[in-house]
Amino acid sequence: MPVLVKVSQNKNSKTAAYGKWYGHVVSTKTMSYQELCKHMSEHNSVYGEDVCLGVANKLQSCMLEQLLEGKKVQFGEFGTFYLSVKSHGTEQEGDFNLGSNIQGLFLCFSPSRTDVNNLTSKMLKKKASFMNIKDLIEPKNKEQAPSNGEQTSPNGGENTNGNSSGTPDGDTGNGDAGE
Repeated sequence: MPVLVKVSQNKNSKTAAYGKWYGHVVSTKTMSYQELCKHMSEHNSVYGEDVCLGVANKLQSCMLEQLLEGKKVQFGEFGTFYLSVKSHGTEQEGDFNLGSNIQGLFLCFSPSRTDVNNLTSKMLKKKASFMNIKDLIEPKNKEQAPSNGEQTSPNGGENTNGNSSGTPDGDTGNGDAGE
């Protein structure tokens, strides 16, 4: 299944991107934790869904424990999880109060950049195929619509419709169909 992209116009007149069209990734569903464990068990695993769920639960609780102890947690070749804070600044170091100046604590992820499982934006784009969600609803020409639902081009599978999954104004492409 290709990555679905919705193209929408920036309607914020206060930005330099006003009036320009950008692509946003559209998720068709959120896979639950339990569904993911079931999916894992169906990949020719000798372990059943219950074992996969148990291991995943233990992994989740141990990762959180280590993060809250101030450690970064490398998740195999996938990448590294770490915590970050957002805080109000103060004029003097002594005026900074941990209780009142820290606004939030965030879970962050840095993808792997190793050759084994390079998850950089450039490599993910090379691995993905894209489809404009509009083409699922109203194909431009039924004769030209690919039978497998993917839009590819002769240049190695990249979509050349002018749609991108990210925007130059810093949008991460995490939009949804409800925008």
